[in-house]
Amino acid sequence: MLKKKILVVDDEPSISMLIEFNLKLVGYDVHCVYDGESVFSAIKEYRPDLIVLDLMLPKVDGFQVCRRLRSQNNLVPIIMLTAMHDLSDKIAGLDNGADDYMTKPFSPQELISRIQAILRRSQLLPSAGEDTPVTIGEIEILPEQREVKVRDEFIELTPKEFDLLLFLCKHRGKVLSRQQLLHGVWDYHFLGDTRIVDVHISHLRDKIENQARNPEYIVTIRNVGYKLIEPAAKESLA
Repeated sequence: MLKKKILVVDDEPSISMLIEFNLKLVGYDVHCVYDGESVFSAIKEYRPDLIVLDLMLPKVDGFQVCRRLRSQNNLVPIIMLTAMHDLSDKIAGLDNGADDYMTKPFSPQELISRIQAILRRSQLLPSAGEDTPVTIGEIEILPEQREVKVRDEFIELTPKEFDLLLFLCKHRGKVLSRQQLLHGVWDYHFLGDTRIVDVHISHLRDKIENQARNPEYIVTIRNVGYKLIEPAAKESLA
């Protein structure tokens, strides 16, 4: 089996070396670059399965790297590293297309756990009986093709947005806490930052709802989490 390829992007050699050493120790193939502009050529030549991306980089920062990749429909999973403890910076990373973030200093073991969780989910194929199209309202999910149609039009979802929508659909009508979603979609077996869930829910609403601020499908259950419902069932919530 080919080793999974991890592209590490950080301009601090000591951090790059630490990450590279620990990832190679558990069997990953690792390639390091040290500025944001180098990411784009590295992707073409190295074709990584996941990117560990620092926020503060020379030439092109992590936000710009995420934006450019997503605008090119490149859906490679990205874990963003940030020395910033400001919530707005973390949320901005997710808003620009990162799948997850970690704040420096971090534990190499936790980084490895998050990489494993993301790769496990992104490579997961439907089990027998799970490849049947799922329809709810005007949304059709094709699990085998990992495609989604809304009002008969295909829409672009990141791998994590797709996983989240499919998970919600499989548990339609059930109230799911943010921690349950972290466990079920991100495969986190430890306490994670639930704001990751909120940002991805917001992105999903922008793509599937007629009015993201007045959602028909993904409703917020105050102080608990979220629930996906059939649009016709919305009246019963009042």
